Amino acid sequence: MSAVQSVTILGSTGSIGESTLAVIAKHPERYRVTALVAKQQDEILARQCLAFNPAVAVLEDEAAARRLRERLGNRVATEVRSGREAVIEVAGSVGDTVMAAIVGAAGLEPTLASVSAGKRVLLANKEALVMSGQLLLERAQRSGGQLLPIDSEHNAIFQCLPAGRSGQTRAGVRRLWLTASGGPFLRSSMAQLKCATPEQAINHPKWQMGAKISVDSATLMNKGLELIEAVLLFGMTPAQVDVVIHPESIVHSLVEYIDGSTLAQLGYPDMRVPIAHALAYPDRVESGVAGLDLLSLGSLNFEKPDHERFPSLSLCAHAARLGQSAPTLVNAANEVAVAAFLARQLNFMDIPRVIDSVLSQLVVEPLNDLKTVLAVDNQARTLATQIIKTHFVC
Repeated sequence: MSAVQSVTILGSTGSIGESTLAVIAKHPERYRVTALVAKQQDEILARQCLAFNPAVAVLEDEAAARRLRERLGNRVATEVRSGREAVIEVAGSVGDTVMAAIVGAAGLEPTLASVSAGKRVLLANKEALVMSGQLLLERAQRSGGQLLPIDSEHNAIFQCLPAGRSGQTRAGVRRLWLTASGGPFLRSSMAQLKCATPEQAINHPKWQMGAKISVDSATLMNKGLELIEAVLLFGMTPAQVDVVIHPESIVHSLVEYIDGSTLAQLGYPDMRVPIAHALAYPDRVESGVAGLDLLSLGSLNFEKPDHERFPSLSLCAHAARLGQSAPTLVNAANEVAVAAFLARQLNFMDIPRVIDSVLSQLVVEPLNDLKTVLAVDNQARTLATQIIKTHFVC
């Protein structure tokens, strides 16, 4: 890798993309932004291009790309490209390091392209790994690419595990503990959850995130997907990964060893910390986030999650045990159900019911290639859409 890392950011206009640019801006001697990729936020992308002057900017939406060209004019030398194929092509060809932060299943193919090209991939899109399973890991192994986790929980585990053994069975490790803030509905009753609105669901008490991931946090689906991801990333069995509610969001995850030791990574809830860690790994750089003031923290609390009020967590654990295409089905059904909830076509507590229905009706099968992954994903989305229209009309 060159002395100055060239960085491509997939999903640059989202919260992870903006935080990545904030860290990069602190270290111009170490990082150069080579490509910025987004879906349709041309106004934000124009601001980013003017600030960082990337060689390439890609918008999946054609009309948004035309607006971006008009906004930029001749002020920067950035080539503006458009379309889904351009997103995938740039992901696999531009930059030493790729921040994979496109939300949901849409991030799978660009992430696979980056990994297949042997790049260092900072994985902020948990759905790409969840839906493709071992396929993504095998591509990285064959190409010599590197996957570094960006989710605060997985990055915390990565920091607490023995160095140099990512993706292998962990000798001496008994259990991984993923912490969860509990989201906005941690203390809500079942009656309140049944009446929960999209505005309430996206009002996260600790993190500033997009609508989809905020709803996932409210249902604890995000923690279920992280459980599946941890099993794959760290070579653990589903029985070796547990979830604990930690409302303060200071302890980001823990690793329990067979000798009785438990290592934890702590920090203020700010995504610039795991981003800076992964960008600089194995070195360390300033993230722009202050260190913990231990004397002012007060108490740190931990409790078991309530699986009755948050059944998505159990559904994901079941999918992790089934393996093969089960996580793909769960992820696809959830994306459809969350979109319907945000559009006020589905009640909050019906989201896990849709997921359960899809998982119980479709056959779990091996995922041998990308074509199969996409076919399974499409099948689950089609069924979830039908189920919502037939059984769960708001």
